[in-house]
Amino acid sequence: MRLMFVYWQLDDAGSAQTIASYAEAARELGHEVVLYAPETPGFRVPCSLDIESADAVIFLLEWNIYLHQNRPFPLEEPVRRTPRWKRVVIDDDGMYNDRTRVDGDYNHPQAADASSRTELYDSISDTILQPTLHPLRPNVETHLFHGYDPSWEQPLDFGRKDFGMVYVGSNWFRWRALSRVLGAIEPVRDEIGRMAIAGHGWDEMPWWVEQPLRDDAYYTDPAYLDRLGIELMPPVPIDEVVGTMSRGVFNPVLVRPTFNHFRLVNPRLFETVAASTIPLFGLDPEYVREIYGEPALELVLREDASEQVLDVLRRPGHYAEIVLEMRRHLSERHSFTARVQELVEICERVAVPG
Repeated sequence: MRLMFVYWQLDDAGSAQTIASYAEAARELGHEVVLYAPETPGFRVPCSLDIESADAVIFLLEWNIYLHQNRPFPLEEPVRRTPRWKRVVIDDDGMYNDRTRVDGDYNHPQAADASSRTELYDSISDTILQPTLHPLRPNVETHLFHGYDPSWEQPLDFGRKDFGMVYVGSNWFRWRALSRVLGAIEPVRDEIGRMAIAGHGWDEMPWWVEQPLRDDAYYTDPAYLDRLGIELMPPVPIDEVVGTMSRGVFNPVLVRPTFNHFRLVNPRLFETVAASTIPLFGLDPEYVREIYGEPALELVLREDASEQVLDVLRRPGHYAEIVLEMRRHLSERHSFTARVQELVEICERVAVPG
């Protein structure tokens, strides 16, 4: 089956890594994944504008379809050139929901924005998929989309680390989650060692983002980070994410509050487990259990997590055994091979003429 993704032609941001992993897994299964874009020699994913040759066209839609490089994503042409029955929408950010506000985060600024986004997705396809096991709307199906690749795995060696803590990720509605982790660390800060955060928007809020989104999504406290001695690093390329996380004994695993509420998965939930580090989850326990299995609950940050963090630093070998069990679980349940097989089955069922 030939699956064509309609998405930005990115190499090191957004869902670029996931699409590349789909393309590799699809080849091994005898299928083909291509990106709707001009043919580009050397690009990680085969590109083509021959959309008519696709058996199914996957519209991967995220919050930024109107914001990349200050230009709108050209949805009109791929919609016009494909029959409705071939089209599938993956709602990657939970925007095909009513307006929802959680802990300062929201999927839409206003109810009217939720209605507009719903109308857009409905105009594209009857098949709407979300990367959650708990879709809220009855016409939405589950497809977790992002997955785990065992080839990412780094040896769990804690003999020598550059940092006690590393966090890799940009500040997009994540300050509250991060500040809770830092609040737990603060009483034992002297025992942690070096700490680093790599990503956009931690040292200052981007001036080009309009209010109130700037304050809501990018609030940060550089003075507090400086007081804790946290080293701020620039964003790292996708192929360096796992290696960068591996420089720390532990990595907080955080998602924006709406993702926690909808239980949406994103790439970092899988990449962190492959790194040479101990993931500590700032997520709801049930969310962690259903993705990683029962053993992972020991890695959920408690409300008073100071002693928990110290125990990870003192006994990394104990927690590494839990990570190894999580890796086995993800390899069996959440591989990209399983993801592609599931998507092919969905498309074979729904992409039928008439």
